[in-house]
Amino acid sequence: MRLVTNAKLIKRNSYIGNYAGLAALGVLLLSLAIPFVTRDPSFQFLQLIALLGGIMLLNVGTYFRNRWVGPPRPDEALDAALKGLDERHVLYHYRLPASHVLAAPSGVYALVTKWHSGAITYKDGKWKHPGHTWLMSLVGQEPLGNPVAEAGAEIDALSKFLEKRLAEFAVPVQGIVVFTNNRATVAADSPPLPILHAKQLKEYIRRQPKGPSLSREALAQLNALLKVETRSDAASANSS
Repeated sequence: MRLVTNAKLIKRNSYIGNYAGLAALGVLLLSLAIPFVTRDPSFQFLQLIALLGGIMLLNVGTYFRNRWVGPPRPDEALDAALKGLDERHVLYHYRLPASHVLAAPSGVYALVTKWHSGAITYKDGKWKHPGHTWLMSLVGQEPLGNPVAEAGAEIDALSKFLEKRLAEFAVPVQGIVVFTNNRATVAADSPPLPILHAKQLKEYIRRQPKGPSLSREALAQLNALLKVETRSDAASANSS
C-alpha cells in the first residue's frame, strides 16, 4: 500500500492539542490560586475569567488531541489497519476534501474515523453511545454525533472535487465509518453504508469485487495536482 500524508498539518495540529492542554492546566491553577493570594472581592471577576478561559482551552486541547494526537491517531490507526495491502492501494490522509481516502481496485472510499470507546449501536437510523455523559462534553469529549451523516458529507465533497479536477476519471465515491479504539464494540443493524471496527477494515476491502476506481493514470494526475509523492507503508514502518 502507498501512503500520502499531510505531515505538516498533523504536526501543527498536534502541537495545538498538546500545548492548549498545558495552557488550560496553567490557567485553571491560576483561577484556583487567586483566593489564596488575595481576598479582594474585585479579584473574583478575574478568577471567573480565568476559570472560563481554562475550560475553553481545555475543550480546544481535548478536541485537537482526539483528532491529531491520540492514541490512536486516526491516520496511524488506518495505516496499521490496512497495512499489507498491495501497491494498487493508495491511502490519502488530510490531502483531499475527505480527511482519509482509500483508492483501491474495488473503488474509492471516504473513511470516516471515530475514536470513541464502549458499546456503540446503530439501529433504525439512530446511534446510541451510553458511555458518553454531559460531564465528558463539558471537558471537551465530543459526543459521537452522526457518523453516517458525516460520511455522506465527505462523499459529496470528494465527489465534487474529483468531478471538477479529474472530470475524465471521476468515479463514484463510497463511504465507510471506522471505529479505531480497541475498547470499542460496534453493532450496526442495516446501515446505509459499512460501519466497521478498524480490525475488520482490511478484510472488508479485500473481499470487495473489482469496481470503478481511479486508474494509475488518474492517481498520477491527482498526485501531480496535489504536488505530493506516495510512499510505501513498508518504507514508513522501516523508518519509524
